[in-house]
Amino acid sequence: MNLTAEDLDTATVIHVPEARIDAAVAIRFKDSMRALTDQAGERVILNLETVTFIDSSGLGAIVAAMKQMRDDQALELAALNPNVAKVFRLTRMDTVFTIHEALERTDQANAG
Repeated sequence: MNLTAEDLDTATVIHVPEARIDAAVAIRFKDSMRALTDQAGERVILNLETVTFIDSSGLGAIVAAMKQMRDDQALELAALNPNVAKVFRLTRMDTVFTIHEALERTDQANAG
């Protein structure tokens, strides 16, 4: 999975170019996240605007990516498609991650 990173003033944004994060790409996703977050600052935002489907393996990969980050880093999510947001709500992972409605408004967290 070819994730890309972009450094903004207050955060490193990691863009997911795929429509799916599922069992087929979960390991590659975690490896790419590790490589990109090793050099990132304290705040990392995962831009999920192109992701339309996530399964339990994909959700697990995002949680694993969060856990493999340094102690001084935080992983936030942005621009969740309604189907993807529903997965986070149903699994209560929306209480674990800061979720932003859109990448442009990352200073205002989505209340749910």
